[in-house]
Amino acid sequence: MSVESTTSESASAGSAPSLGPEELALGLERLRAQQSLARGLLWGAAAALAGAGAWAGITTVFEYQIGWMAVGVGVLVGQAVRHGGRGQAMAFGLAGGALSLLGCVLGNLLAGVGFVAASQDVAFLDVLVGLSASGAVELLELMSSPIDVLFYGLALHQGYKLAFHPITSADVARALGR
Repeated sequence: MSVESTTSESASAGSAPSLGPEELALGLERLRAQQSLARGLLWGAAAALAGAGAWAGITTVFEYQIGWMAVGVGVLVGQAVRHGGRGQAMAFGLAGGALSLLGCVLGNLLAGVGFVAASQDVAFLDVLVGLSASGAVELLELMSSPIDVLFYGLALHQGYKLAFHPITSADVARALGR
């Protein structure tokens, strides 16, 4: 759905005054000026870390990996990019998708670190700090199954589609000071 159709539908529903083409263009320009990819990336990265931590904690405590957690990470990251970045450009969706995937992989890795730490009766941070890149890859291979590809894809999709900030005619009117 385009911005123009979104604003037309909202205006006809009575949520904001009707806007002329010049006012609409000015309002959209002001909204674009409020976008911040850097802020969206920051918020999305924080959400990816939080989601990865939750994934690892739940998986370690229950000793079972729940694939739907990946979708939760994607939703969390996508919403964070949306609210932090307030963007409509493709870069926001790509950031949301990439950070969602990163959060899932990190969650899986951290869960593996938790299992290793518990089985060897050592501190989680000791295992994490001592983990080499090749060890991390090996641990991810042990922690992964073919179905993970489906759930990672769903997380990526959610992160992408939820990262875009929708524009309504009420948003445009607020940007114009109405």
